[in-house]
Amino acid sequence: MYLPSAFKDVDLTSLQQQIQQTRLAVLVTNGEQGLQASHLPLLLKPEQGANGTLYGHFAKGNPQWKDLTNGAEAMVIFAGADAYVSPGFYPSKAEDGKVVPTWNYVAVHAYGQAEVFTDPERLLELVSALTDRHESGRAQPWTVADAPPDYIDGMLKAIVGFALPIGRLEGKRKLSQNRNAADIAGVREGLASSPDSQDQQLARLMGQA
Repeated sequence: MYLPSAFKDVDLTSLQQQIQQTRLAVLVTNGEQGLQASHLPLLLKPEQGANGTLYGHFAKGNPQWKDLTNGAEAMVIFAGADAYVSPGFYPSKAEDGKVVPTWNYVAVHAYGQAEVFTDPERLLELVSALTDRHESGRAQPWTVADAPPDYIDGMLKAIVGFALPIGRLEGKRKLSQNRNAADIAGVREGLASSPDSQDQQLARLMGQA
C-alpha cells in the first residue's frame, strides 16, 4: 500500500480497532492458480502474537484455501469508511484555484501465513464465536446451538478453517492531513453536512485526528 508519511498509521491499537470494525474483509493470495480473493468475515484475537491472529473459514469448494495449505502469504484488506473530497470544500480554492478532487479513507492491510484446519471441534468453536459476535445486540440472537446437531455436523464438513498470525500490518488514515488548517476544517464541515453516513463517519474521524 502506498503510504505517504502524513497518512501512515503505526499505532497497533488503532490498526486492530479498524480490523475489528470491518465486518467483511478481503483475503488475497497468489498461488498456483494466480491471484485469488475471497470476501470473508474474520475474527481477530488481538492478544495472540505480536500483532494479533485472524481466524476465518472458507467453503471447502473454494480452492483458495489450498494456497494457504501450500504456504502462500496472504494479504487481508480491511477497508474503513471512505468519502469523495470536493475541491469546493477548500477555502483555498477561492485564493488561487489550485485544487483538485481527492478521496479520504481508512484502510488496514494485514500480512501473514496461515495454518489450515478441519478439526470439527475447532471449527465449531470458530463458527460459534463468529456467530455470537454478529448476533450480539439483536433482540433474539441466534446461536449455533439453535440448529440440529447433525445439521451443524454436516455444515462443518463443508468448510475449512484457518488461523493467520499477523506478521506485518500497514495502516492508512487519509484524512486531509496534508492540507492547511482552514482546508481541513472545510473538508470536515463539508463531509459532516452530507446525508451520506460514510461521509459523516469520515468527518467524525477527522475531528479525532
